[in-house]
Amino acid sequence: MKKIISLIVLSVSSLMFANANAVEMRPVLTLEMAKKMAQACEERAIQEGWLMNIAIMDAGGNLIYFERMDKAYLKSIEIAIAKAATSAGLPFSTKTIEGITTSLPGIAHFPGIVSFEGGLPIMTAGGDHIGSIGVSGAPASDDGICAQAGIDAVAAELQ
Repeated sequence: MKKIISLIVLSVSSLMFANANAVEMRPVLTLEMAKKMAQACEERAIQEGWLMNIAIMDAGGNLIYFERMDKAYLKSIEIAIAKAATSAGLPFSTKTIEGITTSLPGIAHFPGIVSFEGGLPIMTAGGDHIGSIGVSGAPASDDGICAQAGIDAVAAELQ
């Protein structure tokens, strides 16, 4: 009887510890991918004559990579980072958030929320939100084009 009880306790314990040691596996945005995104964005900006600040964050809003092109506006540093932080915290583009503000205007005044184009979430093909890119230095619509060029550069890695 003691042997059976010991086996039951041992079996239950091993199941409990097996679950406690399980590690969630999920895709992450790497520094290599972030650099590739920034390079593609910079190339598009040079082609168009834009001077950009480019911020790339992981899904937790931690800055992975930042680039300021020569002569890009200094204040746009903060704007690019804020756009990236907005799309890291919410899996939406800042342009989408701009649209949301028409029905929820108060959200535009919430600290840390940017509601104009230039911030994009980085999503895998499976729908995992792994980070964001924020771009600032040109008109907002051009910031969005540049940010999309960055995401397009890593499309294969997001599959």
